[in-house]
Amino acid sequence: MSTPETNPIRDAIAEAISEHEVILFMKGTPEAPACGFSARTVAALQATGAPFAAVDILPDPRIRQELSALSNWPTIPQLFVKGELVGGCDIVTEMYETGELAQALGVEAAATPQQPVQEQQQPAHGLGIENRLG
Repeated sequence: MSTPETNPIRDAIAEAISEHEVILFMKGTPEAPACGFSARTVAALQATGAPFAAVDILPDPRIRQELSALSNWPTIPQLFVKGELVGGCDIVTEMYETGELAQALGVEAAATPQQPVQEQQQPAHGLGIENRLG
């Protein structure tokens, strides 16, 4: 018989979720998202002005595997607020547009969103080319 083994990656994910009021598991970083879905989710969060923690799932494929097993959610990004899974890009974007995201984060919603979230991130980080022409 085998004894139940501890899972350090799953434990670290669970600990990160419990330690941070708002945490986003994403591809890349908020400064350099590695996919459009992560970029749109970061844009929505940043537009609220609420602070959030972020975890890049790309360095170790086990992070994504264990996160999905823990959350029962197959796609990335995944946003957690107060230990609860809020959802992925489509849900977060819709919540931003309706003001529900600001409410869930405990911040004041903008009277009208400045731009649709999809438009905010298109020019930046498209091909990873940094414009230094100034």
